Amino acid sequence: MIKSVNNYPVSQLFDIEAGVVYAIPCYQREYTWSKAQWESLFDDVEENDPGYFLGSIICINQTTDTLAVQRLEVVDGQQRLTTLSLLFAALYQSLKLHEKDLDDDQRVELINLKRKLVLKKGDDQLRVIPQIQNNNQNDYRAVLSDVGVISPFDTPAYAGNRKIFRAFRYFQARIEEMVDGENDRLASIMAFLDKVSQACLVKIEVASHADAYTLFESLNNRGMPLTAIDLIKNKLLARLETTEPGKVDHYFDVWNKLLGYLGDDSSVQERFFRHYYNAFKEPLNVPFRKDEDKKKDPLGPVATRSNLIQIYEKLINQDAKHHLQAIRSAGQLYALMLARNTDEAWTPLDKPLRDLDRIQGAPSYLLMLYLLVRREALGIDVAQLEDIARLLVCFFVRRNLTDTPPTRDLTRLFMATIDKVAELSGDAVVTTIRDELLAVSASDETFRSKLEGAIYEENAGVTRFVLCALAEQSMTKETWVDLWKYEGKLFVWTIEHIFLQGDNIPASWVTMISDGDEKKAKAIQETHVHKLGNLTVSGFNSALGNKSFKDKRDRTDSKGREVGYKNRLKLNAELATAEAWSVEQIEARTTTQVDQVMGLFAMTEGQLCA
Repeated sequence: MIKSVNNYPVSQLFDIEAGVVYAIPCYQREYTWSKAQWESLFDDVEENDPGYFLGSIICINQTTDTLAVQRLEVVDGQQRLTTLSLLFAALYQSLKLHEKDLDDDQRVELINLKRKLVLKKGDDQLRVIPQIQNNNQNDYRAVLSDVGVISPFDTPAYAGNRKIFRAFRYFQARIEEMVDGENDRLASIMAFLDKVSQACLVKIEVASHADAYTLFESLNNRGMPLTAIDLIKNKLLARLETTEPGKVDHYFDVWNKLLGYLGDDSSVQERFFRHYYNAFKEPLNVPFRKDEDKKKDPLGPVATRSNLIQIYEKLINQDAKHHLQAIRSAGQLYALMLARNTDEAWTPLDKPLRDLDRIQGAPSYLLMLYLLVRREALGIDVAQLEDIARLLVCFFVRRNLTDTPPTRDLTRLFMATIDKVAELSGDAVVTTIRDELLAVSASDETFRSKLEGAIYEENAGVTRFVLCALAEQSMTKETWVDLWKYEGKLFVWTIEHIFLQGDNIPASWVTMISDGDEKKAKAIQETHVHKLGNLTVSGFNSALGNKSFKDKRDRTDSKGREVGYKNRLKLNAELATAEAWSVEQIEARTTTQVDQVMGLFAMTEGQLCA
């Protein structure tokens, strides 16, 4: 079934001497990776040692002619391969900008980088061949044409709004940011290129589609491997058994209480252990410091996935019993961030902490954990903790939409904030946290610009959050609707595009939005469909589908209840009375809602977000 399994550096997968291409079959989904995945790949390569493992790919190899170009059909891993090739394209452009400064060896590297993207046998023979849906392949060719890797190729309309170009621009920006301020920008680019080339992928080759399917099913249905937390538990209990023989059952119960607070998700458990160390790094390092190294952190400057086990091994060896008890107590408070509160005293924190989770504010949990554990020493009460949680919600709405500050800076931001508030008390803690967040947040002008643009395309999660926040503003206890309710693993209430997205615009919409001009309707769709003013939330999104505006507005269920835009959400009040939908209405509604969002998530003193 399996023809070969090998762990290759990326440079060998994109071997300039090999006549190998990776073709994405047309039945595969289009390129879907977004900023979170681009950022993760870039950060993982940049922050780890050379040889970092990037994952695996599965290819079907049915080539029989050893002299012909070997065409591998990629059945798993197309997103990763496409992204890596776009990163190479961005690096190629960066080196081209410094071409006059390149020495002979670096010029060879520039040529080699081009041959990672196209074969030697023909400048237009792509190494990675994306599938064709939604202009994927044409967009990709346009990127390579723009940087001079292939011959001129016309850029498809609206390519800049799609993910191939957005990924390329993201990597351009990250490379520029990486070298900004460096004395030798060229050396920094070359060093990063070397890290990308040395990163590793496992390539599995099979002979047929049936073999690929069987292998894929097998790989995804095996038992769960040991996690970092399993290894820490084993080390902890083994240590306690040697120091306090006969009491391992007691400590196992303590450990299980900790996991009861954290839940069964191993990624959440691991995140807690990282947050615990990062929140209390200073006191945890004190016993390990030598007199001459009082400012150093022998356990490490920050806990990451790669050094987590080593940190906790040292803590366990130093005082296993003490650290288990401290971690268990911290875990009980961390449970508040996980919506596992069972103490009425913390009830005021329920809503802001739920919002913090919904806006993907988990990086700030280390700060909240520190404040909760040290609340008495810091002289802060539940009301002040509530203010801080609300402030963090505002911060993450703005940060996640503007990407300012970048994700990789968040852990150190909150660790630095802990250092600033460690010796303060009361209102000074709240004020200092607000000042620290304001100092690194995007300006109101930048935030407004993002809100006014294609917000759904920029960040669907933030879009849903702000739409729900707008809808909730007018709700009372009697009219409250849970817009975050799940059925199975899906939200009951989902984002609805009023003027619909999709390739085929129904005739009724073409007539309404552009007086029957199909080309104009498509252009309006490209520029306006993802704007805030064209979005709402609906509990019957799939049922509304491609219906006309009036059908969406007037829809009722089998019992005659209004479930279209007349569903009594104030967010839909304008839609409930409108007779049609136009570009002007989208723009006017966008302006109104942007103003409301700016007010809801203001961060300046005296305007703490509600």
